[in-house]
Formats: sequence, structure tokens, C-alpha cells
Amino acid sequence: MEHPEYLALAGGGVAAGIVLLVRGFLSYGSGMRVADTAPSRISSIAVGEVLVSGIVEPAEVTLVSPLQSEPCVYYRSAIGHSDGDITRTTFDEERAVGFRLRDETGDVRVFPRAARFDVPDCFDERDGSFGEGPPGLRLRYGSAYGPGTDRESQVAALLSVHPAAAEPSSGGIGGWSIARPTIGSSGRGRTYHEARIGPGEIVTIVGRAMPFDQLDDPTSADVGGAGDSLVDDPEIAADMAEARAAGLLADDAEDAWGNAAIPGFGIGRPVREPELDPAAHEPPLATPDDAARNERTFGIRPDALVLAASDEVPLIISIGTPMAVAGRSQRAFLIGLLGAILAIGSAMALALLLGGQLG
Repeated sequence: MEHPEYLALAGGGVAAGIVLLVRGFLSYGSGMRVADTAPSRISSIAVGEVLVSGIVEPAEVTLVSPLQSEPCVYYRSAIGHSDGDITRTTFDEERAVGFRLRDETGDVRVFPRAARFDVPDCFDERDGSFGEGPPGLRLRYGSAYGPGTDRESQVAALLSVHPAAAEPSSGGIGGWSIARPTIGSSGRGRTYHEARIGPGEIVTIVGRAMPFDQLDDPTSADVGGAGDSLVDDPEIAADMAEARAAGLLADDAEDAWGNAAIPGFGIGRPVREPELDPAAHEPPLATPDDAARNERTFGIRPDALVLAASDEVPLIISIGTPMAVAGRSQRAFLIGLLGAILAIGSAMALALLLGGQLG
């Protein structure tokens, strides 16, 4: 077979062009939903499909991104390893947690279960020539979850002394090892990609506004990402469905958790008197300001409107203002059209190469 590298190049062009085309059309679809939906102020949203834009505020917990250890409410991180002509993904993780979206009129709680995220990479680097990690790589050590980073938590973190993090080459992400390639080894090292949404960033959301008590499972709806919920396990899902049908699941948090369901109880400052054993230490009640903060952080009224996905209205969470989202989708669509041209041209070249060899 003559010039096999030309065949490989043409085949790769077809595959790359198709990928760009698919991505372009997906981004265009998201952009059209943003463009075709009238924006609403959070204080005036009603039940149904809405588009809102505002600043992200953390709720009960945040996430810690795997590659840069940044607090966030969503991340998509991946590490690839290229060795000659073989490229494989050695780490791939996507997670999200519930958060609040605030504009100048108010805030609304967002449940990211089954959401589609439109978030470009903010970290796109590769190892150096001698296997050294790129600038900005700060691998996460420990849990993927962190506390809700309200202003008081941020001040406390700034005033705290933290131990120095270990060198990335000495460990990994949680229990996942990423030993470095040795100097002189073949291959082009590792590539690092991370996209995330952090507190304080602007996002645009298209989804369904519904009363909180209409969520089928608020605990499951509060997490998102690929395989980030125990409900994804079919055995656990079947057990939960059986327990729900048998009436074994409690109707509300207080029946299920008792004192632990009282806002602020876990941090020693409950908003109301708990039921305690006579020999137990009685925690001090929260001040009115603390009680209001705890209620807002941990409690959601049954009739409060929240944003979530539904069968009729998918949930799309895009970073940036509506104008920025629309502009990004248009650029992705143009790149998709170029991908289509690349795929057609590569397919024609591949046909000519194969025809010449067969002839």
C-alpha cells in the first residue's frame, strides 16, 4: 500500500470534521434557545420555561476542582496521555452541585440534575518537554466537596494558615495516581483540560421554574454531572423505588433525620429548640441574623420557585451573559460548518486514494 500516511490523514480529517460539525450544531441549538427565550428578572419569574442571568452564589456546599483546586459549583476535568500515535484518557470527571443565582432583584435556587453545561475550558495545558507539570496545575488532594463559601467563610479561609500542598508528582487526585513520565521517555506527556463555574461568575440559565415541592427527589436533583449520583446505580435505584412504593421513605427531612434536619444543628447553632436527651449538652440557639442565614442556606420553602430540568424543558447552564452565550454559539456553528467542509474534502481525498490503489 503506497502512502499509508495519506490515508490516515484523510481518515482523521473526516473524523475531526464530523466532531466539529456535531459540536457546532449542539452549541447552535443551545444558543437558539437562549436567543428565542425572553429574559426574566428573578423576582418576577413564574412557573414554566424561563431564561435568567445572574451571579453564581454557593448553597450548602461547593466543589473543589481536580486540576486547579479552585472552589466551584461545576467542573469538567480530563487528563490525556499521548504516547507516540496512541492517545488515551487517564482521568475524566464531571460534577455539579446545587447553587443560587442572583440578579439585582433577588435569587433563585438551581438544581443541576440532568443539566447540559455550556462551559469552555479555562485551563488547557500540557506537560513540559521534560515531564514537568504546566504552570497553574494544582492537583486536588482530599474530598471533592468543600463548604459553602459565603463571605464569612472566605474571610475565615484567608485568615487561616494552611499546610503547603505536596508536589503534583508525588500523588494524585484523591486516590488516583498520576506518576510523571521519566526524562527521556518516549511520548508527548500529558494534556490537562478543565472547565468550571465558580462563585461570583455570571451564568445564563434556560430551564423550568417550578415549586420546590414538585421536585421528585430534591437530594438527587441537587447533584449533577456524569455518574455523580448514587441513583445512577440500578440496584440502588430499584431499592429506593421499592422503599418508596412500600411507604418506607419518610415524607420530609424531619421525619427522616430528626434534630439533624433543623437548620444550623450540625454546626451547633440550631434555629429552634431541638429534642435532646436530658443528659445531652444543649446547644445555644442562633441569633436572629444567624437563624435567617441558616434558614436561607439549608431550608427551602415548599412553595418557593426553583430552577430544574423536566421532561418538557431541558436545563441548560451556560457561562456568561445571554449576549456572550449567543456569540459563542455562533462561533461554534461557523467552526462546525468549517468542520463539514473539512469532512467532505477529506472524504473526497480518501475516495481518490482508495480508488487509485484499487485501480
